[in-house]
Amino acid sequence: MNLQKASANLVKSLKKQKRENDFLLFLDNAKIINDAIASGLKPKIALVTKNYKGQLFDCESFLVDESVLKSLTDVKTPQHVCVMMEYTQDVVKPPKSHFLVLDGLQDPGNVGTLIRSAKASGMESVFVVDGVKPTNPKLVRSSAGAVLSMPVFSMSRTEFCEFAKQNKLSLICTDMKGQNIFDFKPKQSVGVVIGNEGQGVSDQIRALCKTSVTIPMKSGIESLNAAVSGSIIMFELTKKLK
Repeated sequence: MNLQKASANLVKSLKKQKRENDFLLFLDNAKIINDAIASGLKPKIALVTKNYKGQLFDCESFLVDESVLKSLTDVKTPQHVCVMMEYTQDVVKPPKSHFLVLDGLQDPGNVGTLIRSAKASGMESVFVVDGVKPTNPKLVRSSAGAVLSMPVFSMSRTEFCEFAKQNKLSLICTDMKGQNIFDFKPKQSVGVVIGNEGQGVSDQIRALCKTSVTIPMKSGIESLNAAVSGSIIMFELTKKLK
């Protein structure tokens, strides 16, 4: 592999951009990198170590030490490659089918898993409201790249509430006292609201919800993990569209 070695200034610049630019992706998984390219994202800079055995990407590529790669990724054992891409959010538009609303979720693993389940179950889009950034590396990995290949809209709670009112979105939230999801039969497309891991659904968004649903459980368990319960509800809802 005959590559120019990355300069100290380049590495310093990339670290600064990683800290400050929420619209940059630093992808360290070869499959997710290729999926991102297939979805239309263009690599800007690629960093590889001497142990990288894959093909180079259509962008400037530099050779770096393992220590540099680890400083730009969040995994203990990077796959000897890191590609920087610019993330562009889709233009927000009213959904025509079932969709997902993540209200204040902060755990990137939960958010990524829910986005992955949203795509797998057939949800049209995902609204991340006052939550973790879609470019968070752990979120991208947890979503298995789904965040890069389906409409994901990041916005503030005030922006979402205004959008929901203007477009008369039908929302349902999760609640222990809600209607059994397995008996629930929506008359129109709905948005499933999953609340913050500790606080639940915010008062502002709960006020916009027409009803609430719950997953029946055996006694002794009060609730399920947000990603688990949200996934069950999404698959049950989209099943009823068929």
